[in-house]
Amino acid sequence: MDQISRFIADAVLGIDTLWGGDVMCPSGTGRFIADSWFSDEPLPVAYTTTSAARVRATGGVSGKQIDREAMEAYLREVNLPAAIAGVRAEAAKVASLRGKYLNGLALCLEVMWDLAMEILGKGAPVPYARCVEASTGRPPEPSQPEAKRKRVAELLARAGHPSSTPDSLLQAVDAWRHARNIPMASVRTLSSAVIAYYDRLSEKHLAPYLPKELMQVPRANIDFLPIKDAWFSGSMNYVGRARNQDGSPQYEATYEINASLQISVPEFYQLISHEVVPGHVTTFAYLQNLYVRGLAGFEASVLTMNTRAATLFEGIANNAILIAHGVTEVEQLPDEDLQIGVLLALLQDDAKNQSSYLTWGKGMKREEVAITLRRDFLVSEERADKLSGAWGQHPLLGRMYLPAYRSGTERVAALRRRVPPERVLPALYGCNGLVDMETAEELLAGK
Repeated sequence: MDQISRFIADAVLGIDTLWGGDVMCPSGTGRFIADSWFSDEPLPVAYTTTSAARVRATGGVSGKQIDREAMEAYLREVNLPAAIAGVRAEAAKVASLRGKYLNGLALCLEVMWDLAMEILGKGAPVPYARCVEASTGRPPEPSQPEAKRKRVAELLARAGHPSSTPDSLLQAVDAWRHARNIPMASVRTLSSAVIAYYDRLSEKHLAPYLPKELMQVPRANIDFLPIKDAWFSGSMNYVGRARNQDGSPQYEATYEINASLQISVPEFYQLISHEVVPGHVTTFAYLQNLYVRGLAGFEASVLTMNTRAATLFEGIANNAILIAHGVTEVEQLPDEDLQIGVLLALLQDDAKNQSSYLTWGKGMKREEVAITLRRDFLVSEERADKLSGAWGQHPLLGRMYLPAYRSGTERVAALRRRVPPERVLPALYGCNGLVDMETAEELLAGK
């Protein structure tokens, strides 16, 4: 491991530990900021030092009761500001998109550090705008759900669920969902069929535009696992540590889905394309392959939430169903029921941004945020509760991650409309080098 890789490893896993995450945990209930560790490199001091396990066990600064003794010991043993500064210093030596990627990573890690210090009472409150600009590269702004909501109403009316008022539209959405609801007892069986369907579509509409070496990479080696009483709706856990006899990766992942999630069949189709193929699992598998072949740096093996890379990955995932079908617009999808499901999923991600904007930008109370999300973004009661509460109120996810979904979705969609697939798809999936949302736009602008 070279110097820049050591800085990245300590900085990312150190911040992850500080917030209570454990990248080696196979479950999303234990993971947090670091999304992957598949390099086969030894874990860094930031993960293995004596106090790290105690910090993780008590939830770090995310814990209900912060173990300040363990935290102080950890901060003495691991110099996280120096590791982050090392990433930034090394980035300045790299005159390429990689240097800009690493500089953006360091910027986001600095904000995550300052947010942790704010919680510990060791630093000033971090401005909301700084958080959003770090993770997305753009200032905070409210969502604009009107056009999607109007289109949903039109499609629902054609499907036999007319509405004339906001309340009746919500009732129409609920009735549509209820008629198409997925029983969680059948989720593993259904997921296998839908994954196979989108893998075939990806073979037709994605794979031909990518380097032939990626044809052999499994795009969807994943197992679906229902999980009870989780604070999240679902968690894709990319593991990537299993190896074949020849030492090559198996590119494995799991998806834990909340057993109480209310989701329709068309929304589930969107979920599969988002989380699995050609969304997150495919993206991570391709990056692992590029890393193994020496075509991506160490940072590609330890991917991180709350960053500009995460904004890009959420953008790819939310456009994944369109990529799979070889289209650029929702209305081009082959079935109007599917169009409703995709629009509702996109409204939910608009709601994530709005929850962040109202909670942290406008100081709105949780109860009012939940009502707004339900009314204006047509989310289920379960989603309105989670997005206004556990997600929206979280001091890190609420300020840095929730805005990433809408920002990435709109910007990836714009790139796909403007740039032909033979250029845009290899760039998005890292074939021209690992990029984040900002550097992807720069790369495709020809700068």
